[in-house]
Amino acid sequence: RRAVMNTLEQESTEKTGFRSDVITLYNGGQYHLYRYKKYTDVRLVFAPEQDIAFFGGDPDNFEYPRYDLDICFFRVYEAGKPAKIEHFLKWSAAGAADGELVFVSGHPGKTDRMDTVAHLDYLRDLAIPSALSWLMRSEVLLRTYSERSGENGRRAQEELFTIQNSRKAQVGRLAGLQDPAVMEAKTTAEKALREAVYADAKLKQSCGTAWDEVAAALKTLRTIRKRFVLLEEGRAFRSHTFQIARTLLRMPVEDAKPNAERLREYRKSNRESLEQMLFTEAPIYNDFETLKLADGLSMLITDLGADDELVGKVLDGKSPQDRAAELVQGTRLKDVAFRRKLAEGGQSVLATCHDPMIELARIVDEPARKVRRTQEQQVDEPMRQGYAKIAKARFAVSGTDVYPDATFTLRLAYGVVQGYRSLGQKMPPWTTLEGAYQHSFEHQNREPFNLPKRWLEGKGKLKLGTPLNFVSTNDIIGGNSGSPVVNRNGEFVGIIFDGNIESLVWDFVFTDKQGRALSVHSAAIGETLRTLYDAGPLADELGK
Repeated sequence: RRAVMNTLEQESTEKTGFRSDVITLYNGGQYHLYRYKKYTDVRLVFAPEQDIAFFGGDPDNFEYPRYDLDICFFRVYEAGKPAKIEHFLKWSAAGAADGELVFVSGHPGKTDRMDTVAHLDYLRDLAIPSALSWLMRSEVLLRTYSERSGENGRRAQEELFTIQNSRKAQVGRLAGLQDPAVMEAKTTAEKALREAVYADAKLKQSCGTAWDEVAAALKTLRTIRKRFVLLEEGRAFRSHTFQIARTLLRMPVEDAKPNAERLREYRKSNRESLEQMLFTEAPIYNDFETLKLADGLSMLITDLGADDELVGKVLDGKSPQDRAAELVQGTRLKDVAFRRKLAEGGQSVLATCHDPMIELARIVDEPARKVRRTQEQQVDEPMRQGYAKIAKARFAVSGTDVYPDATFTLRLAYGVVQGYRSLGQKMPPWTTLEGAYQHSFEHQNREPFNLPKRWLEGKGKLKLGTPLNFVSTNDIIGGNSGSPVVNRNGEFVGIIFDGNIESLVWDFVFTDKQGRALSVHSAAIGETLRTLYDAGPLADELGK
């Protein structure tokens, strides 16, 4: 499968010049080829203050009502000039109305709605609790580092937010799987499908063993998951320079293979993206790298045991803190020119390179590759075969009326602008600019409910009744942030930035009873650009 996918993607890229990815849908029931026109010269035009973009901070994350101007504008360039885009969304100054039909186009991340009950049990009992434990540990680490100085806070800010956001999302996912009603519905649906399969002789012969195949793969996964997460996913080596070292070490080895046989991330069609990551000029901070790597090495000891042979080789007789400091301070991989030299020199140059981070990656490489091979051959492949059979059975019984799980690829979702009831309280379809001031006042304008100085001074100029954030029944998930919301005329009426807490169960089952997508209203964007940010020309350009 990997060989065929690598080959198809490379043939498509060579033929069209577009980035080409084979996408797996229905957990292996269908395969589609997606082509993308790729832009790499993207420049920031406008961004508001963080205090209003993330107003309410972590306490308000995944909550509603909300009052965030969570937007940015960028301009795409080609050959040094603004790109000329033939097809684009026109701007709606009025924005979305209550009860209006709206569409969301975006790239939702990952849902597990097609998973078997056994798979959901695995997520509930092991995978999600383990992920939560790591996220909480990481959050404490990053928050403590951030509070030592303003500069530390700036360095860790993006990663801390990502960790906090993931932690809250995982809490919601776990709550969904711990809800007996959700699991009962899943069990009932699976039972009905299996009974339909067993009642049809042909389906029973071709698909009857599917659920057992998935269960067997999950049994193997439980035995290798810890090493796979630590070594191949790199949780034990939380260091940007380590990831660079691993890429440099593996790249010439994979390049020597036929494209069809390479690991997916090293296929020819992905080379441009790989090199863009490898040679980024983004700064790397020694203290931050050391902190995260030391914590990862400490986890390695905790999870595998101090007597594990690999642990001994990695730590080299030192404490996690001392070993991390030695590796980070000794590596030259922060130098982009040095990275390029190693990449251009290939295996012969790498073989004589004694950079400590390269040597660490070399120690870890074979054990990591070994557990990856087990994962791919004894977990991923049989599981995909099993799910392909389940998809075939589902198609035979009920067609393709149910859309596939999210895969970080393009999806168009429809819904309506609509409030809801929560804990006996009626939630409005939108909040207003005035509500943001009231929300700040109720929290004495203390962080993270502090409005920017510009907003405090400009309050009297604003049309305070302007809708700021609104909710709709569109089916979204993590990854949809930044997705445009459009009306039936194809006009931009808002932009997705979050979901409410009730939407987190959408990972496993969709219901529009209380779950809602959260968006910034186009009317608020226009009003604040003109009134608070002196960005009239930008607002005029958007309205053309």
